[in-house]
Amino acid sequence: MCQTCLSWYARCVAPYLVHAGCSAGAFARMRGRVIPRAKGIVVEVGFGSGLNLPYYDPAKVEWLIGVDPDGTMLGLAGPRSRALPFRVECLRASGESLPLADGLADTVVVTYAFCTIPDPEAALGEIRRILKPTGQLIFIEHGQAEGKWCRRWQQRLNGLWGRLAGGCHLNRDPLGLIRAAGFSLTEQQHGRFPLPFWQLGSHHAGIAAPFTG
Repeated sequence: MCQTCLSWYARCVAPYLVHAGCSAGAFARMRGRVIPRAKGIVVEVGFGSGLNLPYYDPAKVEWLIGVDPDGTMLGLAGPRSRALPFRVECLRASGESLPLADGLADTVVVTYAFCTIPDPEAALGEIRRILKPTGQLIFIEHGQAEGKWCRRWQQRLNGLWGRLAGGCHLNRDPLGLIRAAGFSLTEQQHGRFPLPFWQLGSHHAGIAAPFTG
């Protein structure tokens, strides 16, 4: 595919495919388990089309700042954002360079984004910077499969999948990335994807706290 076609696909097709895929039941059920735990000033990195919005608890959230580099995705999130009873602000920016003050957030939420962010280590460094010392990182991610057969196919499909699915990597290790960035995993949940999403490998959710020592 030519570069012009790839650019058009990334702008006009991929955001809608990602939105549709991430609306599936397996994703929604995992969102419902952990997103209501967000509280205070919340920064969502990889805000996308706002699929987490129905799961935030209005009694706990003071202000939600959604950050995403994709203008098309943020446009899809607009109507949902305006319908909520708490303050929502959308920022077009990358996870690797968050335009936010140090120690701003009580909660940072990242769902199905560490697979797509080009430099997840840098993004996690930024997340640590903007979190309060007592803050929490809520995450939901897919990553390396446990089985060798599936892991081999993830490696083979990774390049093509990334071009079709907005830069998503099938073979990252989200839990390892979070730990290496100076977070301790205080809660973990693990699930399996249904057969149509076998290529996504392991399904993880949980809460992490920044090391303060």
